[in-house]
Amino acid sequence: MQISIAYSNNQGEQAWIELEVADKSTVEEAIQASGFLSRFPQIDLETQKIGIFGKLVKTSQVLEEFDRVEIYRPITADPKTVPRRAAEKEKE
Repeated sequence: MQISIAYSNNQGEQAWIELEVADKSTVEEAIQASGFLSRFPQIDLETQKIGIFGKLVKTSQVLEEFDRVEIYRPITADPKTVPRRAAEKEKE
C-alpha cells in the first residue's frame, strides 16, 4: 500500500517521500523503511511525537492506504509566550 512520510528539522531541511509498504505495516516499520533515521540521525522515535494527518499516534499504529506519517520535532518555544514576544517586537 502507498503511504507518505514527512519531516522537517530545526535547520529548515524538509523531507517528504511516498513509500510502498506491506499491508498491516506499522508506523515504526514505515519510518525504518523510509531511510529517514539514517538521513536525520537526530530523530528519536522513543521521545519524538508521531502523527498521521495531524493526529498523534503510537509507533505501533497500523497504517492504512494513503496515510501521511508526520514526524514532529521537539517544541523549542512555549506556544503561550510566542504571541507575546511577537507583540513586544512590534512595539520596538
